[in-house]
Amino acid sequence: MTSGPASRQRGERRTAALARAVEDGLLGPHSPVVGLLDVDGVLAAVDALNEAFAGPAPVRHTFAAKACGLVPVLRLLADAGMGCEVASPGELEQALAAGFPYDRLVFDSPAKTVAELEFALSHGIAINLDNFQELARVDRLLAGREAAGPIGIRVNPQVGAGAIGAMSTATATSKFGVALRDPGAVDAVTEAFERHPWLNRLHAHVGSQGCPLPLIAEGIRAAYELAERINDRLGHARITGIDIGGGLPVNFTDEDDRPTYADYVAELRAAVPGLFDGRYTLVTEFGRSLLAKSGTIGTVVEYTKSAGGRRIAVTHAGAQVATRTVFMPGSWPLRVGVFDAAGRPKQGPAQVVDIAGPCCFAGDLTATGVWLPAVEPGDVVALHDTGAYYFSSHFSYNSLPRPAVYGYRTDAGGRVRFALVREAQSVREVVEESGLAQAEALVELRGA
Repeated sequence: MTSGPASRQRGERRTAALARAVEDGLLGPHSPVVGLLDVDGVLAAVDALNEAFAGPAPVRHTFAAKACGLVPVLRLLADAGMGCEVASPGELEQALAAGFPYDRLVFDSPAKTVAELEFALSHGIAINLDNFQELARVDRLLAGREAAGPIGIRVNPQVGAGAIGAMSTATATSKFGVALRDPGAVDAVTEAFERHPWLNRLHAHVGSQGCPLPLIAEGIRAAYELAERINDRLGHARITGIDIGGGLPVNFTDEDDRPTYADYVAELRAAVPGLFDGRYTLVTEFGRSLLAKSGTIGTVVEYTKSAGGRRIAVTHAGAQVATRTVFMPGSWPLRVGVFDAAGRPKQGPAQVVDIAGPCCFAGDLTATGVWLPAVEPGDVVALHDTGAYYFSSHFSYNSLPRPAVYGYRTDAGGRVRFALVREAQSVREVVEESGLAQAEALVELRGA
């Protein structure tokens, strides 16, 4: 497929950034792995999201913090007008540190503690309740006072799984939300709204990668129809907002954005036209689709070898940064590029090669059987489309340190400017994090 102008420009910016990273020493023998994030690509994705949802319905777009829990990235998104969806105390503190005001936060954890709920209730943070036990807990905490922010119930429309079961949250036995097709569930949700006047939202999220748009639309339609039923039953618009989650799949096969946010909204408009008439405030929670294609992991090739007739390039980026790809390569494949030691795209006849990481297990491969120009020690391998999850969901296998992450912008003349997002973790910091200060604790316990 031929890439569009925006996709080609993104690829050109990435190529320029890799070359400049090598030139500046951000990637090389002393820094053999680095994350690079295209700021212009991220902002373009935010613009595309806003444009797709433009219309009479008020919308609050939030970024799913789990996709990239790095404060400077969250700060960029806050400055661009986004809200933030958080699912843990750590993500909440990151979002607050990034400057998101309380009224632009959504708290979605399925295991919220009493203290976490009290904090959210006291500060007007929107909450999506996962189950009826949590509902009862919030009722006790409110003790008759009005809620400071929106509170909704998460429902599971049970519309089925996409291509990746672990990413599908609307299956018959999903751990998330109230299962609507279970006997009595719809009546129970309706009665909850009757008894608790502080409830005013419904939340449904079908899944993310691997979930086709019609499946996502079917799940959102179920939530919309339930909201209509409840409002009719109560005789007024008790439910004023519907949180439709995120879930736009990312195309990992080539440079293009496919499907687009416009495709997503078109699917919803066809399946649930009333969703957009302005009666409900809509909340979205996109994550991967906003960042994935703007991120690149660059890594130096340390050695090349062959085994069983297959060429292998050993790099410094493996399961510690590309965890999902290594353990589920069929579900999370990555595009790979190869550059010479100066960071220039390599040319020449293609050869079949496996791209291996540094972790000490045989399956630590970020790509298998890919066709690339001959890879040599000192070259640079680029793992494309890694802007979401790969930078901030580090796997500490073999005590490998977290790499540095830089954001970049490229001007019209091709000049690249970098900004440090996160410093590389030092080996000393790895040791300190592993309990250095308590080194004698177990020996002392033994001798006690």
